[in-house]
Amino acid sequence: MTSRTQWGIVGGVVTVIAIALYAATRTFGADLFPVAPGSKAPAFHAATIAPGAARTKNITDYRGQVVLLNLWATWCGPCKQEMPGIQALHDTLGPQGLRVVAISVDDPQFGDAIRAFVAEHKLTFEVLHEGTGTIERDYQTSGIPETFLIGKDGVIRKRVIGAAAWNSDANMALVRGLLAEDAP
Repeated sequence: MTSRTQWGIVGGVVTVIAIALYAATRTFGADLFPVAPGSKAPAFHAATIAPGAARTKNITDYRGQVVLLNLWATWCGPCKQEMPGIQALHDTLGPQGLRVVAISVDDPQFGDAIRAFVAEHKLTFEVLHEGTGTIERDYQTSGIPETFLIGKDGVIRKRVIGAAAWNSDANMALVRGLLAEDAP
């Protein structure tokens, strides 16, 4: 066997391995790279809900900040139940640096319904909209609401599936601890 043939075989084997690894990460990505406490928060792109020209925001807009990222929908009963607690957390710890970012996963045509929900519930934190399902896939959600508490280092510190009392003593203490950490 010539040297050229040997290198051809090696190149073929490397190509097959590369294709297999690519296919495995596409097929089993959620199992190989779960979105869980201790993992980096995935990137996202979501639009502001102000009437007129929407502006796109992404995870890098919050770099170096503690973020409570809440995925919700206008039709979701548990979302309505937990919003007062999220607002109370924002009222208490927002001035100390907590960024509350609530991203509606409603269908794209729900802009007016989202704005009405925000007005009805008197929400003063940042509300964005991503109705394509991309954020739900990238954050591997299993339902709505689902909330991620992200540290200044961009690492998920807590993940809650379903409604939670975000203004509870335990959650307030956790957020205060994260706010006290130095930014990377």
